[in-house]
Amino acid sequence: MKSSTLMTAALLSVLGTSLPAHAENLDHSRQLIATKQCPKCDLSRAGLVFADLAGANLSQANLAGANLSQSNLQGADLRGANLTGASLNGANLTGANLTGANLAGADLRKSYLTGASVTGAITEGAYLQGAVGLATSVGTLEDFYRWALEDEQRQNYASAIQNYTQIIARQTDFAPAYLGRGAARMRTGDRKGAIADTREAERLFKAKGDTKSAEVATKVALLFETPTPEDKIDKGKPNFGQALIGILGSAMQLFLSRFSLPSLF
Repeated sequence: MKSSTLMTAALLSVLGTSLPAHAENLDHSRQLIATKQCPKCDLSRAGLVFADLAGANLSQANLAGANLSQSNLQGADLRGANLTGASLNGANLTGANLTGANLAGADLRKSYLTGASVTGAITEGAYLQGAVGLATSVGTLEDFYRWALEDEQRQNYASAIQNYTQIIARQTDFAPAYLGRGAARMRTGDRKGAIADTREAERLFKAKGDTKSAEVATKVALLFETPTPEDKIDKGKPNFGQALIGILGSAMQLFLSRFSLPSLF
């Protein structure tokens, strides 16, 4: 009897952990789709992929963990909404009002935020890679820098350039971002832009009295300006990349600890 009781308890325990802690409020989801008026609604974990919610009133709504990927939230009222952990990947948030919204841990990758109001919005831990029209008050330099380094490791140079550009938009004198963007631009074939960025990095390092980093930038710039016939960018001839790695070494990683990367929100 005792073993039977223990087995039952164990089974209930397993079942309990597998059940969702909170089910979607279907009545509120239907109300939103039908009327686009759902202030203070409980829409946590709601499945709203590709939903047309342009101009919807979702002020103070609970959208924690909701899936709003590719949804149309153009001009939507999301003031004070709880969007913690929500997926807004590729969502259209053009002109949306996100004043005071909680976007902690939200996925905003490749979303459209042109003209969106984000005053007082909480964005800590949000994924912002590739977001279009992102306000310079959103995101941290450190996050964008780490993402840029990860992109370069994956040879996703176009995305690395975007992340370095986000840093420069927030802190125009941050030399490591120019150096990193220059390297990424060279790998995409933009020699002119690469040279301009590395020379700007060199100038900024010198202005701050960092002669060692300035020397690195100078060597990279010279590599870009006077390539040898073997220094090809194409994947079939990796000598160029090897030379670049040899000069930069772990410098870009070291910049993370050597330079102050202040949060801007």
